[in-house]
This record gives sequence, C-alpha cells and structure tokens, in this order.
Amino acid sequence: MSTRQLVNWPKRLWRGLTIALTQVSDLPAMLRAAFNVYRKEGIRGVRTRISTLRLRIGASGGLFTNRNDYREWVRRFDTLDDESRAQIRQSIASLPIQPKISVLMPVFNPPPDFLEKALQSVANQLYTHWELCIADDLSTDPAVRHVLNRYAALDSRIRIAYRTVNGHIAHASNTALELVTGEFVGLLDHDDLLAEHALYMVAKAINETPELGLIYSDEDKVDEQGNRMSPYFKSDWNLDLFRSQNMISHFGVYRTSLVRLVGGFRPGMEGSQDYDLALRCTEQLSDRQILHIPRVLYHWRIHSRSTAQTASAKPYAVTAGQCALTDHLQRLGVNGTVATLENGGYRVSYALPDPPPAVTLIIPTHNRLDLLKNCIDSIRKRTAYSNYDILIVDNNSDDAATLAYLDQMAAEPQVTVVRDPLPFNFSRLNNHAVRLAKGQFVGLINNDIEVIAADWLDDMVSVANQDGVGAVGARLWYPNDRIQHAGIVIGMLTLAGHIHRFFPRGAHGYFGRASLRQSMSAVTGACLVIRKRIYEAVGGMDETNLAVAFNDVDFCLKVLEAGYRNVFTPFAELYHHESASRGLDDRPEKRQRFAAEVSFMKKRWSSMLNNGDPAYNPNLSLDDEICSLAWPPRGPSIP
Repeated sequence: MSTRQLVNWPKRLWRGLTIALTQVSDLPAMLRAAFNVYRKEGIRGVRTRISTLRLRIGASGGLFTNRNDYREWVRRFDTLDDESRAQIRQSIASLPIQPKISVLMPVFNPPPDFLEKALQSVANQLYTHWELCIADDLSTDPAVRHVLNRYAALDSRIRIAYRTVNGHIAHASNTALELVTGEFVGLLDHDDLLAEHALYMVAKAINETPELGLIYSDEDKVDEQGNRMSPYFKSDWNLDLFRSQNMISHFGVYRTSLVRLVGGFRPGMEGSQDYDLALRCTEQLSDRQILHIPRVLYHWRIHSRSTAQTASAKPYAVTAGQCALTDHLQRLGVNGTVATLENGGYRVSYALPDPPPAVTLIIPTHNRLDLLKNCIDSIRKRTAYSNYDILIVDNNSDDAATLAYLDQMAAEPQVTVVRDPLPFNFSRLNNHAVRLAKGQFVGLINNDIEVIAADWLDDMVSVANQDGVGAVGARLWYPNDRIQHAGIVIGMLTLAGHIHRFFPRGAHGYFGRASLRQSMSAVTGACLVIRKRIYEAVGGMDETNLAVAFNDVDFCLKVLEAGYRNVFTPFAELYHHESASRGLDDRPEKRQRFAAEVSFMKKRWSSMLNNGDPAYNPNLSLDDEICSLAWPPRGPSIP
C-alpha cells in the first residue's frame, strides 16, 4: 500500500461504513458479523465486505436505498416495459414446443372486481396458447355470473361450467378439470393475479426440459389497492421443506395426465386441496421432473377472507394439510406422525427402529476442561436417546486438570478416549475417530456444544435414518439465545454463511424457515449426524486442503454430490459456545491458511458458487444472512 493509499484508507473505510449503516436495520447484528469476519480474515476481509456492499448498493441506484424496499425492487427488477414485452413475444415465436396451458379456476362468490382482475390477468398473458377453465360452484351473487359471461363472450378460450350443487373447492376444481384440453394445467384462485409473463416462463421451462411434470414459481401478495408486498422467494425442489410447508403452492403447473392419474382433487381436503394434490403428484415424479422458476409469477390477493391475509381465515386448512401429509407418508410406507406448528407449518416425526441404531458421538478437544465437561455432562444428563457411546479425541491437551478428567472418562464404560499428538487438523481428528467408531451412525460434536432439548439425538438420527438423507445438522444457539446455525448457504458472505444467524428465540425467520426442517446444501460440523458408511464413502473430511475452516461445508457438498440430501432440523436444539477453545484467527499465518482454504473452496466448488445454492434463491442477498433482497438479482433476465 502506497503512502497516499495509507493516508486515504481510513476515509474510504469510513465512507464504506456510512453506506453500510444506511442499509441495515440491526446495527448490533452488523457489528457482530463484522467482528466475525475480522477475527477470521483480518481488516482486509472487512474492507472486502464493505467494497462488495458498496458495489451492490451502487447497483440498486442510490446511497440511501432501503434494501428491503420491495416496491422499489419491483420497479427496478420485476416490471416489464414495451421492449421486454417485444423480446418475450419474439422468444415465444421461436419456441419449438408450444404447449397448451389450461388455467384452472374454481369460483364461488368472489368480490366481482377481484374476479374481473383475475380474469384480466389471464387475458393479458403474453403467451397466448392457453385456455381458462372455470367452474362456478353455485355462486349466490348474480354479479359473479355477469362477469364470467361477459369475459366468456369476449374470448373463446374461456370455458365455464356452472355447477348446480355447491360442492366446495375440491368438487369445483374437479369440474373445471373436466373442461381441460391442455397438456399442462395451472392453478389460479378466483381473486388472485398472474404476472403477464407467467405462462411464457412456464412454456419456456417446458421447452428447456420437456420431461417436466411439475413447475412452481415464487410468489408475493397484492393488497386491495394493487400494491405488491411480502415476496416468497423459494428454494428449488426441497422434499424436507415441502413436508414442512406447501412451498409449491402458487403458481403450481402440472402435467394434465399426471393430475388425472392421481385422481384430481380429493374431497375432504378442502383448504389444503392444492397441497394434497402436490403431495400425490410429487410421489410419481423424480427430482429432475420438478422445476422451480425463481420469478414472482403469482400475486396472492390480500383481503379479509383470504389465507394470504391470515391463516385464521381458514383454520380448517391447517388440519387438512396435516391429514394430507399423514396420508402422503402412509402411501410411501414411511413410519411417521405429523404435528402442526404455531407458525402454520408441520413437523414430521419419523419413527426410530426398535432397537434404535448405535451412534458414536465424536468430540475432539484441547484443554478447556470447563467446556469439555459441560459438553459431556449435558449429553449424559439430558440425552433421551439410549444407544450411544462417546469417543473423545484429545489433541495435545497439557492442562493437568483436563488430563485427569480424560483419564476419569476413559474408565467409563460408555466413553473412549484416544490421543492425537499431531498439530491441530480438525479434518484428520474426525476422520481418525470415524474409523474407530463402533456406531452405525456417527455424530460430530464440538467440545463447546451444550445440549438443550432431550430429544435432540432422537430427532437427528430419525432423520438421518431416512432413505436418501446424508448429513443432518441441528439448530444451534449462542448462549444469549440467538441463532448460531440454522443451515449453511453456499456463496453467502463470499463463500458460505449461516442463514438466520443472530435471529432471537421465537423468531421463525424467512417464511418460517428458521423453524422448519428442510434440505440445505450444507450444515455445520459442530453438531452433525450421518451414517458411518456415507461418511467413509465420500472420503470423509479433506485433511490436506481444509485442516481448519470449511471442512464441514466441503464434506456436506461431497455428500450432496454423491446423491444424498443434507437436512437441517430445528427440533434438535443445542447451545454452541463457538470456537471457544481455538481462539481467534488473528495471526498472519492463520490468515494465510484461511486464505488458502478459501481459494481451494472457490476452485473446488466453482460450479455451485456460479450457479447458486439450490436451497436459497437468486432474488435474495448473499451479502448478509437475513434473507434481504438482492440488488440486483443474480438470475437471468426475463426474456
């Protein structure tokens, strides 16, 4: 750094901090995040983060842009102009496959003006090869029939069946399904809106992947004045999240033959008839036949009678969803029960085999008797799971009290102590211990972990025992009851970040995701359970390139690459006194090692870093861990 640069650097840093402060609503969280970067990467890392933030803010168009101003975000990144419409029409004309998409709409007494706007949103579609199949379920408001007849007279693609008996939404939807002649059917409620490019995006996806059976999109809400708000930017197909909430919802588009194969909509599932349909359809599809379009193609109408306004508008919907999910498990032969959660989601509790499988809990340690003893005491006193043993790996402890405690533990029948005299290498310590593990499952446990919930291991093993599951991670809390780990997003904070970090207890996170079980690309190795055979099959942790940092992330990505899914479960809860025994990475050699590990990860996993984490969304920011909006989005442009 030149003398001039050295003199001007504090000014540049202050300007960057000034910009950053205008973009965050939680200053303490920002400062904690900045310190976390500093202790690992030094001041250079903080400067890099601020520079990146400035670039992102610059792209958003101004110094004082609120990064969660969705109305401004929509104006800049999700509003079509005449030029983009012309480009879309050009693209449509060149599509080799022109599938007919049937929009299915059950109708019963919607506010006539909302119904008219819903119909108009279909009429305005840029993709014109559609039909609108409507079943009126004996609406009592004569204005409804007037609106429907007027639109049917204007466009022959609008087909209407007037039911003579009110049968509720499942029967009405099946009546509308009888009118369908298209290869695909999309669901639209009678008071909601489709984005004008919705059917184009669906047709484009079908052209790119003709074998698709189910397509879904992001969504938001629209109030009675037409203001858009509360966008849900979803993950790609995520079985575990889908069993926690109806993440498909709207805009769901299905292959018509598939819908008819599974029997259409089931009466008795009213309120969650769409969830029930999606569950039955996904059972017939492979993962590659289910596609997520990361664009807001559907706008839920907010008014007093809509579930978009409040779940209490239709309380029976949650119960119906519980029944639909229970039936889904039974059809698949999965032994489990379903409970409803206060955030409107679901918890599937998978049954454990009898007897439960053996688990070896591996705890690497170095001195810090206070942490180690607290960790082991909490496991032994608060763990309900019975079939486990503890394998302590001592890495060069030289504290007399710690050594005496290890000798004491070694005499316990359920505990084994092994010594590793080599320099600290987290990957090697765990790999060696896994080779010695007696259990069918292994649990990687940091020595600064403390058990909270007695059923933590039951929950983690029951999930890890499911077909297709690799690593399972727990919800970890800082001692002040703020989230330390609720899943890892690849690409966040340059390489990997902990989504929902610092959220307080009781906060459910982005659309409930801090409190719902879900697939994640990676989970922390501070508390991780996996089958021993999977751990060994992927080669364990990388001892050569990742001695300290990112070894758990790299390991999870190898598990993902091998065809398994990694799962975060919030129902296994523990405290994490993060890295308390290792100290800060503040020496030059540590920062040099960290930089080398970052470089290796960027090269090894460049594809995912470039393409985006499938458990996240390109419309959400990678500059923070709180799911704020991305300025600009990372996805391709609409046309």
